[in-house]
Amino acid sequence: MRNDPTPAEKHLWRHLSRSQLGGFKFRRQSVIGPFIVDFFCPAKGLIIEVDGDTHDRQLDASRDAALAGKGFQTLRFTNRDVACDMEAVLTAILAKLLAMPDRWPHPNPSPEGEGLAGS
Repeated sequence: MRNDPTPAEKHLWRHLSRSQLGGFKFRRQSVIGPFIVDFFCPAKGLIIEVDGDTHDRQLDASRDAALAGKGFQTLRFTNRDVACDMEAVLTAILAKLLAMPDRWPHPNPSPEGEGLAGS
């Protein structure tokens, strides 16, 4: 694990920390199996990676496939994406989060039938 995040990771973390994005909680530098991911939303199983210029795309694809096999989804952004178009990055992350099912049941489900139209 790295103690010093990259400038792009710091910049993105300012928007993901403290449940600022849609109320979703993220962890930074999370260990998932043999991998360390940049950011992780446990409730949805979404991994966010911020890639620099030196990333090995083939290795990244292999890693993403291994994580997908365990039920996780990965979104990747470049340092440039984060630095130059944060709004688009955050919009893409939030859209993905909202489209994904929860990984576990809601702790306070509404009683059966409540909230249904016409009841």
